[in-house]
Amino acid sequence: MRRLGILTGGGDCPGLNAVIRAVAKSAFYRHDIEIVGFNNGFKGLVENEAWLIGEEDVSGILHRGGTILGTTNRDNPFHYRVTGPDGNPSYEDRSADALRHLNEWDLDGLIVIGGDGSLTLALRFSKIGVPVIGIPKTIDNDLSATDVTFGFDTAAATATEAIDRLHTTAESHHRIMVLEVMGRNAGWIALQAGMAGGGDIILIPELPFDYEVIIEKIMQRRARGKKFSIVVAAEGVFPEGGSQVYQLAGGTKRLGGIGQVVAAELEKRTGMESRATVLGHLQRGGTPTVFDRVLATRFGAAAVELARAGRWNEMVCLQGGMIKSVSLADAVAQIKRIDPGCEQVQAALAVGTSFGRKL
Repeated sequence: MRRLGILTGGGDCPGLNAVIRAVAKSAFYRHDIEIVGFNNGFKGLVENEAWLIGEEDVSGILHRGGTILGTTNRDNPFHYRVTGPDGNPSYEDRSADALRHLNEWDLDGLIVIGGDGSLTLALRFSKIGVPVIGIPKTIDNDLSATDVTFGFDTAAATATEAIDRLHTTAESHHRIMVLEVMGRNAGWIALQAGMAGGGDIILIPELPFDYEVIIEKIMQRRARGKKFSIVVAAEGVFPEGGSQVYQLAGGTKRLGGIGQVVAAELEKRTGMESRATVLGHLQRGGTPTVFDRVLATRFGAAAVELARAGRWNEMVCLQGGMIKSVSLADAVAQIKRIDPGCEQVQAALAVGTSFGRKL
């Protein structure tokens, strides 16, 4: 083996640079393998935006957020957006261009760092003959084949710090404070940050909520002298019988806004002043935690070893504290959602946390 390619796809998250560093350094030092980086995710494959990564390029990046390779979640080589002379977009299959560029770089295989979308594309490339190794990345922690993805711990820690800060202002002004965190279909950030930050009500997509149950919890707190409440809501949550909230931005529908909706409704029904904070992309940025740095390093080194062993079309994962691997097909077969009966939910219920519905 002489040369491997690497790219980062989908949304950015803390720990991507730590993975790139681990892949490059373990390839250089242990196996004398060259690493070619493709810029901006799969777009780099289509447009041949690539470069040979040197030792100096990965020096000093372990603690840095983001990715030195850049990323995008819009450029699917099998359905690639092309702007015509009239300025109108169209879509075409550019996978043949991606294959040609992989061959031109004389790669033995490709390492794809991404979430379910990017790894699904990796699986498609594996089916047309590209040897691929996957590394799981998502702050949502919603890949079922791994106990945890890198980036999640940092995102949850950022959300927890936000809850800590909201507590003081909520208590001072006797307000209901609603914190909207990321989580489209899985509420792991809301659950763990809500538990760590002492959230009074946690709203997750797995459990559509009832406003009356939330209000009952708030009034119970008031009766005990607690004149404020903290609500932690995943962006993908919705009330029973309702649907997820989207915003229009530049003609594009984007998930988000449920925090403001909940705050307004609670203020109307309780008479208590309510405010919403949307944490947004703060959860994606910044320095990765110790846990994420270590996990990213373990994943990166293991990915190179899988390639060396010829175990292509697999994804590295963490299972029971050990680094293992699963097939790409199994890795993206289903998302990992919260089981309402799981131990974490039961622990939250035991300390008085409400999930906005009767459990």
